[in-house]
Amino acid sequence: MQNQMFEKEKFIQEIKDNVKNLYRKTLEEASQQEVYQAVSQAVKEVIIDQWLATQKTMEKEDPKMVYYMSMEFLMGRALGNNLINLTAYKEVKEALEEIGFDLNVIEDEEPDPALGNGGLGRLAACFMESLSTLGYPAYGCGIRYRYGLFRQKIENGFQVEVPDNWLKDGYPFEMRRPEHTFQVKFGGYVRSEGDPSGKTRFIHEGYQTVRAVPYDMPVVGYNNNMVNALIAWDAEPEEYFELDAFDKGDYKKAVEQENLAKNLVEVLYPNDNHIQGKELRLKQQYFFVSASVQRAVARYKKYHTDLHKLPDKVAIQLNDTHPTVAVAELMRILLDEENMEWDEAWTITTRTCAYTNHTIMSEALEKWPIEIFSRLLPRVYQIIEEINRRFILDIEKKFPGDYNKVKKMAIIFDGQVKMAHLAIAAGCSVNGVARLHTEILKNQELHEFYQMFPEKFNNKTNGITQRRFLYHGNPLLAEWVNKYIGNDWVTNLSHLEKLAVYADDEKAQQEFMNIKYQNKLRLAEYIRKHNGIEINPRSIFDVQVKRLHEYKRQLLNILHVMYLYNKIKEHPEMEFYPRTFIFGAKAAAGYRIAKLTIKLINSVADVINNDASIGGKIKVVFIEDYKVSIAEQIFAASDVSEQISTASKEASGTGNMKFMLNGAVTLGTMDGANVEIVEEVGEENAFIFGMSSQEVIDHEQKRDYDPMQIFNNDQDIRQVLMQLINGMYSRNDPELFRPLYNSLLNTQDTQYADTYFILKDFRSYAEVQSRVEKAYRDEKGWAKMAMLNTAHSGKFTSDRTIQQYVDDIWHLDKIKVETPK
Repeated sequence: MQNQMFEKEKFIQEIKDNVKNLYRKTLEEASQQEVYQAVSQAVKEVIIDQWLATQKTMEKEDPKMVYYMSMEFLMGRALGNNLINLTAYKEVKEALEEIGFDLNVIEDEEPDPALGNGGLGRLAACFMESLSTLGYPAYGCGIRYRYGLFRQKIENGFQVEVPDNWLKDGYPFEMRRPEHTFQVKFGGYVRSEGDPSGKTRFIHEGYQTVRAVPYDMPVVGYNNNMVNALIAWDAEPEEYFELDAFDKGDYKKAVEQENLAKNLVEVLYPNDNHIQGKELRLKQQYFFVSASVQRAVARYKKYHTDLHKLPDKVAIQLNDTHPTVAVAELMRILLDEENMEWDEAWTITTRTCAYTNHTIMSEALEKWPIEIFSRLLPRVYQIIEEINRRFILDIEKKFPGDYNKVKKMAIIFDGQVKMAHLAIAAGCSVNGVARLHTEILKNQELHEFYQMFPEKFNNKTNGITQRRFLYHGNPLLAEWVNKYIGNDWVTNLSHLEKLAVYADDEKAQQEFMNIKYQNKLRLAEYIRKHNGIEINPRSIFDVQVKRLHEYKRQLLNILHVMYLYNKIKEHPEMEFYPRTFIFGAKAAAGYRIAKLTIKLINSVADVINNDASIGGKIKVVFIEDYKVSIAEQIFAASDVSEQISTASKEASGTGNMKFMLNGAVTLGTMDGANVEIVEEVGEENAFIFGMSSQEVIDHEQKRDYDPMQIFNNDQDIRQVLMQLINGMYSRNDPELFRPLYNSLLNTQDTQYADTYFILKDFRSYAEVQSRVEKAYRDEKGWAKMAMLNTAHSGKFTSDRTIQQYVDDIWHLDKIKVETPK
């Protein structure tokens, strides 16, 4: 909007006109939400001009582009980020102040689009923003969930899931594009018939259809006129209402199609511990994948005639196993609709599709019961059967007589369709998301595949966008960085390295820590308002915010808090630097242990925060409904970044990078991207504890770890664990936390006890935590550590990650979009 696009008076007039036309009101009568909508529409006008210019450039230059397929896109609020990337934030802020509005307040009116859950979805959002900023053509492809994951409420300490109706006021940054609607088919049966040439044709009949209607959301590049699109597919019925069925009294059938469409896009990750949930999840995956692949092929055919050259213009990236059915869907289109031979279609498919693995946890490598898969997607299942048949022949050729290899690698085996195996067999590339993770995939989890396809495996360490997580999320620090080294870091994060020379400068240290203090005041105010808890902004802010899963070990963190509390109660005279432990996390709706961990954190908080005898030395806060918008404030305010997953379990992590960028010091295991963070910043500027990934893997293989030994021999640990079952944190129901106690000690209740080595690593964790306290007392020493973390975070930008994907996998063409006239 700057650069001739932004004129204050014109912009103010546009806001007034939008309020009038949208709400039949004057600006003085408008609510904050209505002003947000009016401002967003005015900003969208500018974006659309750039969007059109991008489209024209693409039509003219015909570049290769990537379709980034992901079940999740955790985009965060768009208004502020769009203004930053349009380089108009300051001007819009001033314009709004002139008419009596605060841009921060207006931004708070925007809901976070609920299209994701955790790191996977946020990574996809960072990647889309980097693709636009770097000038690479891309479509993000996902689902326009009506309610997304869920809005988390904490009631009596328990997580309660309520629908997150983020669309209730309308979402100004989306455009419905009905001209790109496609049919998606479920169920039915497949019959075959011969054609005159002797070729067998397969005809899918008796199916149900839904219409996939795209809503395009703009993804604006930084100061370069480039706008890519996130396509969020909505489902609509072919017929909203079957009058004939209604007239005959069959009311259920009358709205059957509407209900099928509605259910498809209702929520992200329906609970799949029952058959209906499993079916719905598979339908969701096929729905958005089928629509996206159809759109990719249709767009290609608009400009080209020879589909054999599709891989020269289209790359399809499968973000984890959820979109893997794209392999079979592209085959289906090429075989059945384009009438190709198998080998032709397979060559095109295997040159077009690539797979990112995001997890070492076998539970997340999706497998579908044949019964469900073949019934819902009969033709797609047939194609996967044929891919599997041919793949098994390849395995037997590579490893003659080794049936064990077939058993481990087959795509269909033991009554299941294994989606990761399909992605690896068909993808031109298989990448992990941190160096350690990729090595574990090659040597452990996917070792047989690595033996067969060593050339496919590569690493792409994740990254984050500094435009959102520093420029927008921490404006005070961004301004300070600009003052010292200029603003080249906005598009080249490695420039932050220049800050390192100021790490010993006392004036710079004081300024840096004062910014941290201002950000702590901001977060403390948020906590006071939302939690009713007064926290000390001069205390150490020790923070763990991420999805709640046992391997991420929030339980280790809260058990340690209980241990510290016991120490302070026993020795009130002991020296102790005040500590605020901040948690934020959602647990999957059906994940009992994870939800009980949330209850424990809140129960411990209730006891500790209300114990006047400890003089406020410890406070515990659980931030309800953790999401991108509050995450930005949390990262800016944090002193200690808790990255304490069981070594070998976290693929990468990206929260660790956001904390680092904002000058928090990592306290963690040598897991995921922590390994690379420590390499960049130096072990003396991080707090590392616990077993290595190899030690964990060795214990798992030998099954030689007995947590009861630790329980019997360590009085402090025993005391903490007994408090789980003696009613100290649940007076009315002493047995409430028994499942957590059992998960740590009782081999009957789990596969084997303490699966994630919480007790094994406990002493090491407690020791490193005491080192944190000692280090924090040295103000200059801590300031230097914090500043060096920011200075050495340049590697962890998603711009670097995307450039590596482009260079090694996608081979996209960069375009330059001229300023719209």
